[in-house]
Parts: sequence; structure tokens; C-alpha cells
Amino acid sequence: MTTYKTVQGDTWDGIAYLLYGQAELMTLLLAANPEHTQTVLFSGGIILNVPDKPVDASQTLPPWRREE
Repeated sequence: MTTYKTVQGDTWDGIAYLLYGQAELMTLLLAANPEHTQTVLFSGGIILNVPDKPVDASQTLPPWRREE
């Protein structure tokens, strides 16, 4: 797990997109930072815990088991 220092105006979905490439993964950030779940717009300088991005299971399966 790493950390991220917020910039004034950051949002959960924006941070998730920046760090993971997918805004939908903001739920990972919310779960790792329960003390900030009521925050919509961050002020600058808040340190957030950033969990590792989950491995896409379809990429770890052999080719004949992947859904195309």
C-alpha cells in the first residue's frame, strides 16, 4: 500500500482515475480511508492510503479459459 497527497479540489473519482486509470476503483480508496468518506472535495495536503490495484483475473487465466 502506498500513499497519495491530495491537491486542492481533488475528488475520489479523480484520484482513482489518476492512480488506477479507472474512476470506478474509487471504492478501494474509500475503503482504505474511512475517516474521509464524507469528503467530496479535498483540500490540499491530506495523505490518503492507496491500496494496490487488484489484478485482473482474466489476465492470469490461460488463454483457453478467458472470456473474449
